[in-house]
Formats: sequence, structure tokens, C-alpha cells
Amino acid sequence: QVQLVESGGGLVQAGGSLRLSCAASGRTFSSNAMGWFRQTPGKEREFVAAINWNGASIFYTDSVKGRFTISRDNTKNTAYLQMNSLKPEDTAVYFCAADFVPFRVSLTSQHYGYWGQGTQVTVSS
Repeated sequence: QVQLVESGGGLVQAGGSLRLSCAASGRTFSSNAMGWFRQTPGKEREFVAAINWNGASIFYTDSVKGRFTISRDNTKNTAYLQMNSLKPEDTAVYFCAADFVPFRVSLTSQHYGYWGQGTQVTVSS
């Protein structure tokens, strides 16, 4: 039984920081890419960041470059998203996901077969 559990969301002021964690259980994802996506009401799920199995390949959507940092600790089967200089437009439910296929990295949500339930991030002005 595979489970991904996000934590670390909350309410912060613009310019503040949050660190999201994604703890996986049921299997190891040390050979699979991990990704973060976000979704707001009325919008499709948006790619935020992805990291390949060993951290050598990292991608971000343009709107978060320079502010967000994705990382992973394979010894803990956990991925992270450090979010700095938060803006009100970052407000969303943030989802952690793991890729179906080992050793690739993808920006496409359909390539991710394992998803957490999401954690709410709200940035006030």
C-alpha cells in the first residue's frame, strides 16, 4: 500500500517562507522522479517543480524560479519544497507525486502515478 503524505502548509504573509515535506511509505521511490504540483479553484493542476532520482536534474515552472527549491533525501524516502519570497498568487493546494517510471524526470502530471492528498498554502497580502 503506497502512500504519500504532504505536510508543512499553512498561512503566511507575502514575503514569508514555508517548507513542504512529502513522506512516502509502502515502497521506495529512490529510483523515481518526485514532483510538486499545485491547484486553485477553477484552474487545472499546474506543474511546480520536479527532481530526478539522484537530484542531478531539476526543473521549475518559470513563476517560481529563484524562489522555490526542490530537494530529496532518499535515505528518508522524502521530498521537500522550500518556498521563499512567497506571493499571494502562490496560494493553492500543493500536491506531491512520484513518477510511474524509474530514472526519468517529467513535467507532465499524467506521468506521475502516486499522489498525496495535498496541503493548503495560503499567502496573504
